[in-house]
Amino acid sequence: MSFDNIIDRSGTASVKWDKYRGQDVLPLWVADMDFAAPDSVLAALHQRIDHGVLGYTNPPDSLVEAVQQYARRHYQWEIAADWIVWLPGLVQGLNLACRAAGQAGDAVITATPVYPPFLRAPSLSSRELITVPLVEGQDGRWEWDFAAFEAAITPQTKLLLLCHPHNPVGRAWNRDELNTLLGIARKHKLIVCSDEIHCDLLLDEGLTHLPFAALDAEFAQQTITLYAPSKTWNLPGLGCAFAVIPNPALRARFRREMAGLVPSVNLLGYIGAEAAYRDESTWHAELIATLRINRQLLADAFAGSRLRITFPEATYLAWIDARDIHPTNPLPIFEAHGVGLSDGADFGFPGWVRINFGCPSATLQQAMQRLTPLLSR
Repeated sequence: MSFDNIIDRSGTASVKWDKYRGQDVLPLWVADMDFAAPDSVLAALHQRIDHGVLGYTNPPDSLVEAVQQYARRHYQWEIAADWIVWLPGLVQGLNLACRAAGQAGDAVITATPVYPPFLRAPSLSSRELITVPLVEGQDGRWEWDFAAFEAAITPQTKLLLLCHPHNPVGRAWNRDELNTLLGIARKHKLIVCSDEIHCDLLLDEGLTHLPFAALDAEFAQQTITLYAPSKTWNLPGLGCAFAVIPNPALRARFRREMAGLVPSVNLLGYIGAEAAYRDESTWHAELIATLRINRQLLADAFAGSRLRITFPEATYLAWIDARDIHPTNPLPIFEAHGVGLSDGADFGFPGWVRINFGCPSATLQQAMQRLTPLLSR
């Protein structure tokens, strides 16, 4: 696999590329990379299709074992098989978590900017949304304002939606930060739903992922952890995710909220997920190397510019302060220069944009050339 190959995705009904169909705009918005999946995953899918029968399928025991082995090897976390609830997507997990915690009229708290479904899920579940802004430090590193966060919690607050690692600011929260959140959650008897879908996309050297639920065995009973292979191995179209819920009562309620509404994962989703979690090839290492190159390319392009870019520790997403271009709606200006990004208003921060650098370096270089007039002072 060469991560330099530019794969033509036009004419494939791609959500990412169809948005600007017929326009000379490079789509660097939705979190969908432009790289082919690992050969091991593609081979497993071909083998299953060659079987010829594509019937209703249960989650294979071998997939559960693959997930357990992966968590043990990479996170030093022991997951019991019955803790796992399979889902057709992580966004469903966020919405189900809101329904499984508290009752209609209760509140859900999260920190902004954040992945847009975090902001939509509470109201869809008849819950109040409470948001507390993260704070950007002098070094461009985003941090929690723990005092403001705790002060925003009300007696009706039942759930904390945590993004870990964080989309869009790219922070991989460290043990001290996570322990502080745990202490606040314990004090206020919150359930914590931790979205950890980007946890295998750590770009800074020496980082390791610490699942929130692995911090404390007792508090793990108050957690819902969401995972999917879709971001790391670029499999979003296969629609396979899962929740890890150690508490039997919370897990039962989560399943009740699914009943009759949430479809099962399709068989190719299961097959692709197992192949991904079992893959020990060089694909992932090469992906991380490419993302590091692209991250540096962005840093060089934005150095000294009128725009400030957050240097992400994790993910393939970078967060850009574009208020110097327009205080609330800079996205159309980027599009006019031939680059399509994600609108920061959807993340709770108007005036900002998010760029997806999960693409061949040549594509990113082309995008930076197009943005030269905006980057110049």
